Amino acid sequence: MTLPTTVAMSRAMQQPAYTAVTPRTTLMRPAAAPAVRLPKPFRLMFSVLRHNAAAPAAKPTKVVWSDPVRDYVGRAFDPEFAIEGISHQDTQEKLKSVIGYYASMAMQDEIDWATYPLPQQIIAQERNAAQASSPSLDGFSSLHQPNGFTNPASASKKRKSTDVAGFQDHAAHAPIPPWRHTNLQDRVTLATKHNDKRQKKHLGETVSKLEELELEKRKQRFQLETVDRTTPPPDDDSHSDMLSGPIVGTNQKLEKSFFRLTAPPDPATVRPQDVLERTLAHLTKKWKAEKNYNHICMQFKSLRQDLTVQHIKNAFTVRVYERHARIALEKGDLGEYNQCQTQLKELYEQNLGGNPVEFTAYRILYFVYTCNKTDMNDLLAELTPTDKSQEWIKHALAVRSALTLGNYHKFFKLYLVAKNMGGYLMDMFIERERLYALANFSHAYMSVALRFLTDELAFESDDACREFLESHGVAQYIVEDSVDDQLELRVKVKEARRVFEQLRAAAFSIVDIKGQI
Repeated sequence: MTLPTTVAMSRAMQQPAYTAVTPRTTLMRPAAAPAVRLPKPFRLMFSVLRHNAAAPAAKPTKVVWSDPVRDYVGRAFDPEFAIEGISHQDTQEKLKSVIGYYASMAMQDEIDWATYPLPQQIIAQERNAAQASSPSLDGFSSLHQPNGFTNPASASKKRKSTDVAGFQDHAAHAPIPPWRHTNLQDRVTLATKHNDKRQKKHLGETVSKLEELELEKRKQRFQLETVDRTTPPPDDDSHSDMLSGPIVGTNQKLEKSFFRLTAPPDPATVRPQDVLERTLAHLTKKWKAEKNYNHICMQFKSLRQDLTVQHIKNAFTVRVYERHARIALEKGDLGEYNQCQTQLKELYEQNLGGNPVEFTAYRILYFVYTCNKTDMNDLLAELTPTDKSQEWIKHALAVRSALTLGNYHKFFKLYLVAKNMGGYLMDMFIERERLYALANFSHAYMSVALRFLTDELAFESDDACREFLESHGVAQYIVEDSVDDQLELRVKVKEARRVFEQLRAAAFSIVDIKGQI
């Protein structure tokens, strides 16, 4: 081994196997000296803006803020440029929105920040403009967006992208892009009850004074538009009188034609309560004597109208609606009956007397007819143990239970013992249930005696049962057969299964009743 090689190896062994570095004596990072020392919130803001600034999707690039931008931020918080009445928070929010808007479009270096209005100056101009303008149906100018801020992009659509000077005049007034604005206070809806819940939920920051003012203007605008669409202003004083309150009638006639109101009611054409009481007695006698339902129904509607325009709600009102409901059930007018029972439910809740037990039973049968499970469940939840012990309500609940369980034998027995007007209500769906039962019989029997169907389906006679079957297109399945050397009529229900199934499906189609709520 030569001497130079030995010397080189000796020097290599003396050198350390690491690179020496100067140890840190503090946890603070050495910061480059910027032109202006920014407040702490804006150092965070610039870091967020760098992340959100326009850059290729594959590899974000670092945004370098120019000295004019930094100088603009510094002047925004200089006490020399402070404006009385504009808080530090307002200035901060406005500054973030201004710079954020231009940074989102990568235009921060195209703006002349030395002459651009400071955030507090923009706020002052907007407040002065808002105070000078009055609410109207138009609300804001065409440059304002629905959220109450001006969108410079809407003004720039008619300009070239190089027309920066013209673009600046409008851009200064609407710094917050719609996709960055998340304040729930600006989401105004016409549904007031839902709007109140939304405004109270998830409010993370306090709304600035400018935003509150813009929000109030939008609320006023929507209220005016709603009034204009739904309740047009009165054309004369008579319309205002009609909406102001009840009237007191002076008409003395017992009978009066029914007309729908298209103008304010005239007291001379409205009967007071004492006359209406005599009218009720007169109509009751006339119905028993003549049975002219069309005439009596119109007279009762006129009577109810006179009660409504005079805001009369008492025991007499309950008697009127109960009497009309019974007459409507007797004639099978379920539309008129339903209108009466809807009003009776509200009147019973005011403890004005009447027969709530009787009409509660009718409501149960009515919901059985309409197959309204939702309202039926609500009604069942309202019944007390005392209500369920009442005879009429017990009968109605038994009807519902029999149909729910498919016990048609029990159902038709209950039909034969229905009390009061319950039988008239069950008449509305007895045909449907007979067809349902026949469809079930077709799956269980080859043939059945006509006498059996008469008893099971609660017909008055064999002739009535046969007429029912023939009217539904199954006459060819009714045959004579010899049983114990005696002829009897039998129905081949199995062969008629397809017909019965079609009839059952059609019978349970949607029930459409005038006056249905």
